[in-house]
Amino acid sequence: MKPSDRRTAEGILYTDQYQLTMAQLYYRMGLHEKWAQFDYFFRSYPNYGSHRAGYCINAGLEWLVDWMQEARFREEDLAYLRGQVGRTGRRLFGDDFLDWLRENGHFGAISMRAIPEGRVVHPNVPLVVVRGPLAMAQILETPLLNHLNYQTLIATKAARIHEIGRGRTLLEFGLRRAQERAALAGARAALIGGADFTSNVGISHVLGYPPKGTHAHSMVQIFMALGEGELGAFRAYAEVYPDDCLLLVDTINTLESGVPNAIRVFEELRRKGHEPVGIRLDSGDLAYLSIQAARMLDEAGFPNTVIVLSNQLDELVIWEIITQIQKEAPRYGVDPDRLINRLVYGVGTRLITSEGAPALDGVYKLVAVRDGGEWVPAIKISETPEKTLNPGDKRVWRLYDRRGKATADLLSLQDEDPRQMEQVVLRHPTDHTAYRVLARSDISEVEPLLVDVLQEGRLVYEFPPLEEIRRLRQADMERLDAGVKRIINPHVYHVSLTEKLWNLKQEVIRNVKRET
Repeated sequence: MKPSDRRTAEGILYTDQYQLTMAQLYYRMGLHEKWAQFDYFFRSYPNYGSHRAGYCINAGLEWLVDWMQEARFREEDLAYLRGQVGRTGRRLFGDDFLDWLRENGHFGAISMRAIPEGRVVHPNVPLVVVRGPLAMAQILETPLLNHLNYQTLIATKAARIHEIGRGRTLLEFGLRRAQERAALAGARAALIGGADFTSNVGISHVLGYPPKGTHAHSMVQIFMALGEGELGAFRAYAEVYPDDCLLLVDTINTLESGVPNAIRVFEELRRKGHEPVGIRLDSGDLAYLSIQAARMLDEAGFPNTVIVLSNQLDELVIWEIITQIQKEAPRYGVDPDRLINRLVYGVGTRLITSEGAPALDGVYKLVAVRDGGEWVPAIKISETPEKTLNPGDKRVWRLYDRRGKATADLLSLQDEDPRQMEQVVLRHPTDHTAYRVLARSDISEVEPLLVDVLQEGRLVYEFPPLEEIRRLRQADMERLDAGVKRIINPHVYHVSLTEKLWNLKQEVIRNVKRET
């Protein structure tokens, strides 16, 4: 793709056609500058088939805002739209509308509140609240969903893998299997979610992390083809990288060739004053091979070397590996906990593609419109009750129980503050019979989650460095109940409405049904 074409494809036209046709309709009807509010949220946690998430990790906001601040309709974009025609050959977009886009086709009037990246988030909670002129707020829908859905999906997967791996080092290896440039956003999201490093060199440099990697089987193969064998390949690698020597040991036979040859090279390195890093296993029964490799390395005097596991890993596979090690390692005289603590996980395809749940069902819905100086709540009613919107301008709160654990996320109207309430009524969003009442003594903390990001196009939020985002994630994970973090059949985390918001929702529903 030529640079000029890339600017067109990735600029303001990085949206769906129907956003533009709706924007022109709003322009024709005189609605284009009427202020509207949209909420971005997801409807359900990722379901991977045999297991599912009980939480998500918010990600993608900074890259979205960066894109918004650069995006605007250029002459090249307007010329392209001018040439679009419908079924009868009639132009789709009129000159008057295109002239309006030339002057106003940017996001300089958009205001935005959002939950910061790295926070644990849950279904039906507004993660981003957008306010601004209707036409441009509408055009924003597609790129917003594109930026936020994918990074949140990958950050969530990484967090689950990090948790089940007991916080051991996690390497993101997905560049070769990712959907083209999604590898960049995916690597960033993985780092937010719990990956410690990525093999992706370019994005590592941009984000300030050293890239990590070992070597491929092909390096061993070339030395074998030239008659120098696996040992020659290992020696060559050790010579070039004496202080960073981590050897892939399964090209020929892991236990009969790879590990013994690695130990021999490690001994040679030590005699020269260098300490090896470890070995990598990329095939076979990874739990059994880890046990045997650990036993051999320990006996040879290398108890502190790491063992990197790779090959189609995800949270469920890692859980199975750890479970097998706990059961079988003592039989071979290997301490299972010590072995588990020396493991490093290299996760590629199943992380970068979020295998089993390849998309997050995030949506961007109109919830209010300003009419005559007042904000009027808007709603979409669905035959599936769970899809009926929570209307109006809302605030988002997190309630912590006496243990300091997150117990519920609460949506309220803008003029409500549960910190001032003697007791808090938590209404189920759709079931009128389901509610609970928390006395103030039952709540240790009430935390507002939304922060101001943009005020009519002006950035008012300082995006934190990636390490701070990771600390936010870890702090939220520590305050999440263990049952919610469970890999299989997690507990349901409650998202509730205040009594006042519940009543407004019912009133709006009644009014809509009465009018129809």
